[in-house]
Amino acid sequence: MLNLMKLELRKFKIMGYIRSAVIANLIIFGFMMLISYTPKMYGISVFEDYSRVFSMIDVFVRGTFIIFAAVLLGRFVIDEFNHKTITVLFMYPIKRHKIIAAKLMVVIAFTFLCMVASMIILSTLYFVINSFTHFVSGELTLTLVLQHAAKLGFHALAASFMALIPLYFGMRKYSIPTTIVSSVIIVFLTCSDSGGSNLNVIIIVPILLASIGIAVGYMAIRKIDQIDIR
Repeated sequence: MLNLMKLELRKFKIMGYIRSAVIANLIIFGFMMLISYTPKMYGISVFEDYSRVFSMIDVFVRGTFIIFAAVLLGRFVIDEFNHKTITVLFMYPIKRHKIIAAKLMVVIAFTFLCMVASMIILSTLYFVINSFTHFVSGELTLTLVLQHAAKLGFHALAASFMALIPLYFGMRKYSIPTTIVSSVIIVFLTCSDSGGSNLNVIIIVPILLASIGIAVGYMAIRKIDQIDIR
């Protein structure tokens, strides 16, 4: 399985997606600075403490990389069916479901690692900048860091599996736009922030959606032998 995943990474030139992830992080950080600095000019503080900062970073990162995962699914899986290149892969002496499983594992792992790395980097950068600008007056404690590290890690893991849900809609007609649109809808439902709260804070919601994502991935893997690729 690891060898298949490595082949997928080389085949689709994963460094290009890493660069895109870096650019996405720069945009998120720029937006964080914008919403912190502009109200500060008028004596308004958007973030009363670091808990709110971490929550906002969590929302931005999850929303960005759930959509990013849909792009990967479109490129790694659906596009292969559209251009019939999947037939070449299925000629290899490897079971079909292992090939698809490797592709999905790459998407899940890449999405999870990007989310975790992004949350760490963006939180650290914000802390460093805040030490000079004082956007947030609250103190950052070790207890707060550990609490949010566990929470953000759980959210990243759940979102990585949740990101497989668009595969169900995209595979119906092998449509990449449908895959991306369905991911946007998921982001809208789970990441829409209202007064510092969203559906994702209700713990059963990310668990349920992650379970659905796992089920979608499992069904795609198990039923791949039944798909007519001619």
